[in-house]
Amino acid sequence: MKLFDLSLRLKGFPLNEAKKTLAVVKNLSSEQYSNYLSKQLRAIVELHLEHTPFYKDLCEGINTNNWNDLPVLSKTDLQQPLEGRLSDKFNSKTVYINKTSGSSGTPFIFAKDNFAHAITWATFMQRYGWFNIDLNISKQARFYGIPLDTKGYFKERFKDWLGNRYRFSIFDLSDNALEKVLRKFKRTKFNYINGYTSVIVQFAKFLELKNITLKTVCPTLEVCIVTSEMLFDDDKTLLEKQFGIPVVNEYGAAELGLIAFQNKNDDWLVNSNHLYVEILDDNNQPLPHGTTGKIVITDLYNRAHPFIRYQLGDLGSLSTKSTLQHPILESLTGRTSDLITLPSGKIAAGLTFYYVTKAVITKDANVKEFVIEQLELDTFRISYVANKSLSITQKEAVQQAVDRYLEPDLKLFFEQEIVLKREKSGKLKQFKSYL
Repeated sequence: MKLFDLSLRLKGFPLNEAKKTLAVVKNLSSEQYSNYLSKQLRAIVELHLEHTPFYKDLCEGINTNNWNDLPVLSKTDLQQPLEGRLSDKFNSKTVYINKTSGSSGTPFIFAKDNFAHAITWATFMQRYGWFNIDLNISKQARFYGIPLDTKGYFKERFKDWLGNRYRFSIFDLSDNALEKVLRKFKRTKFNYINGYTSVIVQFAKFLELKNITLKTVCPTLEVCIVTSEMLFDDDKTLLEKQFGIPVVNEYGAAELGLIAFQNKNDDWLVNSNHLYVEILDDNNQPLPHGTTGKIVITDLYNRAHPFIRYQLGDLGSLSTKSTLQHPILESLTGRTSDLITLPSGKIAAGLTFYYVTKAVITKDANVKEFVIEQLELDTFRISYVANKSLSITQKEAVQQAVDRYLEPDLKLFFEQEIVLKREKSGKLKQFKSYL
C-alpha cells in the first residue's frame, strides 16, 4: 500500500493531479517552458491582485505589468495575522497552514492551497527518485528536531510513522547517545538518511573515531540527504567516507518546499517545477548569473497566499550554465543577517569566518563543533566542544588565519563548552552577529 500517497490524498491534497502537472512540465521544450513560466507568473500576480487585498495594497501605485517593478516581500512584511494575508477565495479551514522554523529570526505562519501543497510533495518525490528513494516504501533515518510538548511530540511521531521514518534525538550528541544511534542502524534496514547537516556530521565524526563505515553495518543504505544547514566540501568528503554512500545537498524552506536539490552530477538543480528563482542586488534589480545576491523566489501555484518575489533572507548565485528551464544554484553563502562588518568597513559573509576557522581547529579531530559570535565590531567569541582545550599554538593559528583572510587586529575569545546551545528546532546556527 502506498501509505504516504494515501495520507496526502485523504487530507484533500490532489497528489495525482500534481504528479500529472509535473509530468507535463518535465516534457516541455525550452520555448514551451518559457511560455509556461510567463503564463504562470502573470496568472499568479493577477490572481492575488484581484483576490488578495494585502498584496493589492503592496502594489498600490506600481506598474504591475513590469515584473521588476513588483515589490519584493520580506519576512517582516508577512508578520501579521494570517487572515489579513489570505486570498478571499480561501479561509483558514480550506488551506494547509504551517509556520516557518524561525531560524532567520523572523518566524511567521503561512498558508498554501491544497494543490500548491500537493505539488510541493510531488516534487520531493520526483527528486528523491533520482536516488532510488520512494517515500512510500523507503525507510528513512531522520535527524531532525521534535517538539517537546506532548501534543506536538506525538503528532510528529505519527507523521514519522506515515512517512516510514525513524527519528533520532538530536539534542544529545554524546558518545553514549551516538552509540545507541549506531546500534539502531545495525538492526534496521534504513534506505536513506535525512536531516540537519551539523548533526549528521557529528555522527560521521563518531564513526570515524571508531573506524566504522556505516554501509558495512547497514547495507541497505542508498543515500544521505542533508538539509537546513551549510554543507562544506570537507564535511561532504567525511560523510561519503564514513557512510559509504552518496551525499546529496538539499535546500528548502517550509513556506516554499524544495528549492534546490543536487543530482548525480553534483549540479544543484533549482526546482523550476513550481518555483521561479531570481538573484537580486540591494536595489532589487536582477544580477547576472555567477554573481552573488539576494535569493528571491516566486511560488507559481500558491493561490491562497502570495509568495511573489519573496526574499528568503539567503544569499547565493546561479551558475553561468543555468538556463531558464534548468537553473543551477552555484553557491549558497548564508543569510543576509549573517554578514560580518569589520572595523575597516569591509563586509564579508559570516561563513567566511566559520570556514577559515574550521580549517584550522578541526585538523586533529579534537574539536567536535563550534560556533562564532560577533560581539563587537572587532570582537568575536568562538565557542567550541572538544575532548581537550585548544592549545595556545592552535589559538594562534586561528588568529593568523583570521588576520590573513579577513583583516588584522581582530580580537578572538575562545570558550570551551560541554554542549553548544542549539535553536529550538535543533539547528546549530554557525555564525551570529550581535551588532
